[in-house]
Amino acid sequence: MTQYKVDTMKTKVALVTGGYSSEAEISYKSAKTVFNALDKTKFEVYQIDIHATGWWYENAVGEDVAVDKADFSIEEGGEKIKFDVALMCIHGTPGEDGKLQGYFDMIGLPYTSCDTATSALTFNKRYTVAVAGFGGIGVAKSLHLFKEQSLSPDQILSNLSLPVFVKPNNGGSSFGISKVNQANELPAALEKAFKEDTQILVEEFISGREFTIGVFKSKGKITVLPITEIKTENEFFDYEAKYQGKSKEITPADITTTMFDTLTAAAQKVYAILNCRGVVRIDFIYDEAAEKAYMLEVNTVPGQSEASVIPQQVKAMGWNLTDFYGWIIEDSLDHK
Repeated sequence: MTQYKVDTMKTKVALVTGGYSSEAEISYKSAKTVFNALDKTKFEVYQIDIHATGWWYENAVGEDVAVDKADFSIEEGGEKIKFDVALMCIHGTPGEDGKLQGYFDMIGLPYTSCDTATSALTFNKRYTVAVAGFGGIGVAKSLHLFKEQSLSPDQILSNLSLPVFVKPNNGGSSFGISKVNQANELPAALEKAFKEDTQILVEEFISGREFTIGVFKSKGKITVLPITEIKTENEFFDYEAKYQGKSKEITPADITTTMFDTLTAAAQKVYAILNCRGVVRIDFIYDEAAEKAYMLEVNTVPGQSEASVIPQQVKAMGWNLTDFYGWIIEDSLDHK
């Protein structure tokens, strides 16, 4: 990666990527997009790779330099570098579930994502829909299952009606998700989801159009980005559809004024109820017959790769990514 001479007048940004989950490969793609877009006249950018072997920074000569976890600093050219802000690009643990946020809070380092409590809550799909539902947001009927205390397929289907979605309760990027149309498909779907997580969510299918909406806060104002409709060639928006070209993402979505107003209001309400910070992506199903939006999940560190919707929505807003990421960093520094 290109390195830049240290400038004490620039904001030193730790672009944090990698992670311990299956989503690490997406994190690296997001980090590449963000790194390329950041204004290097304002920001001194250092990519920090957090993975199973440790926390590393690759220096100008290609050497891996360990991050000092005592204060999240590195050595570069004989100089100790301490960062002004952490720009979060880890999808999954430990960057999306609140673990890193808690660490950064303890050492006093601002970061660009939601805080520890919100990150931990939203990483758990079942807890997220429970809190959102309690706050008046439409959500699907669901069951929360634990590997050591799982219900049998018959018990599940005595509480929920087919078709259902079976998904890992923590994480994102559509790993381990199945749509179950027939009862005999349920055991394999449960096994697939439990390979990704010890907790899973079984959720009744809601018929409708699927939308995903980016929301962010800057200078105290909550802004909803242009709405994207997801149309997939597959049965649902799985990993292949999301990242391997098996879907069409229409931004801005071709929707009625009623749909736009309902979805926008729901997205703003979810962001506020969950006390979000930075940019998040909220997924909805819209039931046109009932004129109602149902929240599916909240992603507090949404993908920023070229295949991701947030960059599409920013551009559809008439903005550029350089300014957008600059606003996100500035907002995080306001919380210092």
